[in-house]
Amino acid sequence: MNVEQINFHHLRYFWAVAKDGNLTRTAARLCVAQSALSSQIQQLEEQLGTALFRRAGRRLVLTEAGEIALAYAEEIFTAGSQLVSTLQHGRQSGQVLRIGAVATLSRNFQESFVKPLLEQPHVRLCLESGGLAELLLRLEDHAVDLVLANRPPSREPGGRLGCRRIARQPVSIVGSKRQKGFRFPQSLTDAPMIVPGRESAIRSEFDALCEQLGVRVRTLAEVDDMATMRLLARDTHAFALVPSVVVRDELREGVLHEHCVVPGLFETFYAITAERRFQHPLLTTMLARDEHELLEVPPRSHPPKGRPGR
Repeated sequence: MNVEQINFHHLRYFWAVAKDGNLTRTAARLCVAQSALSSQIQQLEEQLGTALFRRAGRRLVLTEAGEIALAYAEEIFTAGSQLVSTLQHGRQSGQVLRIGAVATLSRNFQESFVKPLLEQPHVRLCLESGGLAELLLRLEDHAVDLVLANRPPSREPGGRLGCRRIARQPVSIVGSKRQKGFRFPQSLTDAPMIVPGRESAIRSEFDALCEQLGVRVRTLAEVDDMATMRLLARDTHAFALVPSVVVRDELREGVLHEHCVVPGLFETFYAITAERRFQHPLLTTMLARDEHELLEVPPRSHPPKGRPGR
C-alpha cells in the first residue's frame, strides 16, 4: 500500500484509543458507537497488514506495531495542530503571544517579564494563570505558547516539553518594622511568621534549614498567593519569608524592611515551552534577557546575608 491509501480518519480514532487505553471510554468521549470505532480501527489494521492492539483483560494494549504506529500518529497530529495554530495567527492583525503563569508566581516578576510586549503596538498579549498541571496541558494543546513557573515540570520519557531557568531571586525575611540587632536565625525563635504554603519549594527548603539550625518558628499564616503574602507582611508585625522581588516596591518605598537574606535560599523562575516546528517569533527575544532585567533589581549591597549565631 502507499500513503494515499491510509485513512487518516481511522488513524485519528486509533490514536485516541491508544492514548486512552479503553475502547468504551473513548467511544463515549468521541460520541461515536463503540462498534463503529472498533470497526474503523480494524479497517486500519487491515490496511497496515498487522494488529495494532491485543487484549489484556478489559484493556487494550498496543502491540509492537501499535507502538510504532502511535509514534507516527503523534507526529502527524501534533504537526496538524501546529499548522492550524500558525495559520490562525497569520490571519490576525499583529502578533499574539499567549503566556500562562502559575497562580503562585510573583505578580512583580510577571509584570517585568511581559513589560516589553506592552510597549510594542502590533503585539497583543494574552496572560492567564492557573495550576502548573493545567497550564502544561494547555501548552501541549497549543492553547498557550509559554508557561512561567517557579518549579520545573516532571520529566517524562519521550516528553515534548523544554524548560530553562531564566532567573533566580534570593529569599528574604522582611517585616513592617525595623529590627535593631536582628540576627539570623536567633531572632526567628518563637517569632510569628508568614510563610509560603507547604507545596512551595521555598517553604520545604526553609523548614529543612530551620531543622538543621535547631530553630523553631511560630507560623502565624501559610499563604500560597504571593500578592496576599505581601499585604499581610505590610499590615501585620509578623516576619514574612518572601523573595525580595515580591515586595520590591514596598522595600523601595520603606513600607517594608529587609532584615536579612536567608543563606542559600532562592526562588527560581522557569520558562517552559513545547517542542514546535514553528516556535513563536517573539519567544527568542523574550527569553534572551538576563535575570537583572527580568527582576528589575539592581545588584544589592545590603542587608547582609543571615548567618547562624555562634
